Amino acid sequence: MVIIVGSGAGGGLLAMEFALANIPVTLIEKGPFIKSGDAFKYYDESDEGVDLLKTSCLGGSTLVSAGNGVRTLETDLKDLGIDLSKEFDEIEKLINIHELNDSHHGKASKLFLKAGKKLNLNPIKMPKFIEEDKCNQCGNCAFGCPRDAKWSSKDFIEIAKYHGAEILTNTEVTDLIIENEIVKGVKALDKDGNNIDLFSDIVILSAGAISSAIILQKAGIPAGEKLFTDPFVTVGGVLKDTNLVKEVQMNALIKKDNFILSPHYSTLIPKELENVNEKDIFSIMVKIPDDGLGYIKNNKVVKINSINDSCYISEGSTTAGFILREIGVDPNTIVSTHLRSAHPGGTAAIGEIVNNHLETKIKGLFVCDASVLPKSPGSPPILTILALSKKLSKYLIK
Repeated sequence: MVIIVGSGAGGGLLAMEFALANIPVTLIEKGPFIKSGDAFKYYDESDEGVDLLKTSCLGGSTLVSAGNGVRTLETDLKDLGIDLSKEFDEIEKLINIHELNDSHHGKASKLFLKAGKKLNLNPIKMPKFIEEDKCNQCGNCAFGCPRDAKWSSKDFIEIAKYHGAEILTNTEVTDLIIENEIVKGVKALDKDGNNIDLFSDIVILSAGAISSAIILQKAGIPAGEKLFTDPFVTVGGVLKDTNLVKEVQMNALIKKDNFILSPHYSTLIPKELENVNEKDIFSIMVKIPDDGLGYIKNNKVVKINSINDSCYISEGSTTAGFILREIGVDPNTIVSTHLRSAHPGGTAAIGEIVNNHLETKIKGLFVCDASVLPKSPGSPPILTILALSKKLSKYLIK
């Protein structure tokens, strides 16, 4: 039997692959099963001083992603001896990653693409895992899609369950069972608060970079000494009747060495302005690959922003400002949100905490989520996590 801890991008795909191969698998998720459209209610509280966006529910943060399917760290992982080219191809086909039809590009994303091109910033349409025939362009991608038009890990979990996987929700893994440096299972609290032990000679931690690191620390593995979080701000102002709020979010992309830019409506922008209708807001996300100056100690997240991080945010925000002015946003209304973070990772990096097969020094104990990424991608890592999960499943299913 295989135990998988966590039901996000990594855990869901692994559960499906094992179930399809007729290998007994138990998937454990500390959060509940919910309707996708309610995912915004299950954002975790951030630790003091860190505004970090992540969720606890079946499907994890895939439910609140913007549906972006971009390859990240492909060269970096290949340099470490992990070639994911085949797995990327397989995942892109599996969840139908594609540029959305023009019918699903609204006024705002078209303005962004036009301005980016005029400024020689090489904008592209964002690759998405969204089905146009289900999507009514409500703008709620990051709150949980009410029509399930966006792929999420729940899609894989449903297949896994149909083929015999056991799915335990509202169950939190508290520790690992280890004997003589060999994993034997996990200790957990079930939905009624009872202590339970589950046994397996293969345990895969896919609980996210924070929770996986905390579990590893309890086992004496020095995870969580590094942490990246892909910091971002949203910069925007007033442009009458843009209606970005009702578009598919992040539907276009400008990628530079130190930052990415994408049209993104933030509810924080109108709060910085007075008497502004949400349909008149045009804003751009500025996301950077940070230096990873963070750590996890005593179950708490500590994040430090480096000088480079600050410079990259400033550089990206300045470029976003040029785009906003080119589009016609009133420069006197341009404001920025405070610094927030998403996509925590790097706490159990390949070559440091896990080997190239994602196995720790504890035999049979694997990690497969953003924890293992060697550096901050500065872009959504879902596709890369899925590709790593696909490769791990091939390694374990022989």
